[in-house]
Amino acid sequence: METALQIVAFNIPYPADYGGVIDVFYKIKALSECGVSIYLHCFEYNRPEAFELEEYCRKVYYYPRKKGLLHQLSIKPYIVITRKNEQLLKNLNAIQAPIIFEGLHSCYFLNYSSLKNHLRLVRTHNIEHDYYQNLRKVERNLFKKLFYCIEACKLRNYEKVLKNADHLLSISPNDNLYFDRKFGNSHFSPAFHPFNEIQSKAGKGDYILFHGNLSVAENKQAVNFLINNIFTKVCQKVIVAGKNPSNELIRKIESIPNVELIANPDGIRMDELIENAHVCLLPTFQDTGLKLKLLASLFAGRFCIANSPMVNKTGLEHLCELADTPAEMIDIINRLFGQDFTAEEIEKRRIILEDEFSNHRNALKILQIIRNSSVS
Repeated sequence: METALQIVAFNIPYPADYGGVIDVFYKIKALSECGVSIYLHCFEYNRPEAFELEEYCRKVYYYPRKKGLLHQLSIKPYIVITRKNEQLLKNLNAIQAPIIFEGLHSCYFLNYSSLKNHLRLVRTHNIEHDYYQNLRKVERNLFKKLFYCIEACKLRNYEKVLKNADHLLSISPNDNLYFDRKFGNSHFSPAFHPFNEIQSKAGKGDYILFHGNLSVAENKQAVNFLINNIFTKVCQKVIVAGKNPSNELIRKIESIPNVELIANPDGIRMDELIENAHVCLLPTFQDTGLKLKLLASLFAGRFCIANSPMVNKTGLEHLCELADTPAEMIDIINRLFGQDFTAEEIEKRRIILEDEFSNHRNALKILQIIRNSSVS
């Protein structure tokens, strides 16, 4: 019997070039390869419609996201109210198939009675109010800081809408523990990603890599921490690579002789940078969700140095070198540059990642949850 599934995405998930949409796109791809007929509903803003999605979806619907100052006056979170669209509700009701709402962002209609006969699942990408509080802490613009503070309060209050979901699909063990304690219906469903197998290469690279979207506050904080505390204190070559660096960051990096900035690399170039680095340096100051750049570095890179917030309760701690202070990071960098990345390290990653983080296996887990619910 054919399995059909509706997915409500917060953005157009192609190209899969930043954290959230990477998970959505590769989830769609894996479910499609398991024989699922997917009806994709996605909000359109800042990205063009993508005909490539039609390879994996039976039908793709696009809806405008209605942004603007007026929506900030709503008691509902801005990221939710701006994704209210009556045509979306009509289309969801017209298709008799379970629905996955991607993120709290997409949950405006989750508690609507007209959808009560649909199996409703929510993919939680973060504990959103914690994520926005962390954005508030690192933001320097006062207006943005105020927005993040208000949005965090709204998201904390709005989160109770998740009690209307039949199942939650949590992206990390830490988030799963939080949501299961609160709602009792959460399942750990690891992040979907571009890798089918370990691509790490044995041997040595000749540089340290920091990579990420450089316009995101979390990554800005991390790269500034590294510039101030690490990059000027090591002799190794450093590459910083990512989307949309600010002029301030460009000027800072230009003043450090051993650091090179590669702005807006395409997917192929980014893959090459990860694969050829000797060390991927992965600090974060937001202990939320699961960072897809951590998975990319483990699947494709050599040594990974992470701090505790990056790996806390992810199950990936023992695949990384842990360092929480600048002195620890510098000591580990110097030690790792004196050794090769070995076939034994690659095999250790293969055992863990190709099992627990297999896209195919995790797509089947979601289908099993849906089928078991349909039977009951």
